[in-house]
Amino acid sequence: MEDNVRLIEPTADYRSEYLEMTTEWRTAGEKLIPWVLRFDSSNLHTMLQELDRLKHDSHLEEGKVNCSTFWLVKQDRTMLGAVNIRHRLNASLLEIGGHIGYGIRPSARRQGYATALLHLALREARILGIDKVLITCDKDNIGSARTIINNGGTLDSG
Repeated sequence: MEDNVRLIEPTADYRSEYLEMTTEWRTAGEKLIPWVLRFDSSNLHTMLQELDRLKHDSHLEEGKVNCSTFWLVKQDRTMLGAVNIRHRLNASLLEIGGHIGYGIRPSARRQGYATALLHLALREARILGIDKVLITCDKDNIGSARTIINNGGTLDSG
C-alpha cells in the first residue's frame, strides 16, 4: 500500500485534486477531518499561506500550536486524505486532538489508506522530534481505533 502513496506538503500544483477531494467530503455531508481541511479554499494561495504560518510562526494566537499539514496522494495524483501534525500539545489538545489528526476521503476508506497515512505521519512526527505521539479518537470510531492499533498504538480509554 505504502509503495503507491506518499505525503506531500500542500501546494497549488494539486489545486484541482484538493478541491475534488474536499468537494466529495462536503457532498457526503461529513465533517472534514483534519480541521485544516475546513479552511476557505476559494483562494488557495491564501489558504496555503495560512498553513505555512501555522507551521512556522512562533507567535500564534492563544490556544494554537504550530502544526504541519500533509496531503496523501497516489502516484496518479489522486488525493486520498490529509494529516495535520501538531508540533507540541497544549492542555486542550491533551484531552481532544492529540498530536495527529487525519482523515481519508469517503470513496477511499476501508482500503488501508488510513493505516498508510498514519504510518507516514508518524515518520514525519519523528522528524519533528516528537518521540511519543498522542492520537485521540472517539470511542465509537472503530476504524480509527484499528488504524492506531495497526500502527503499534495502544488504546487508553482514560
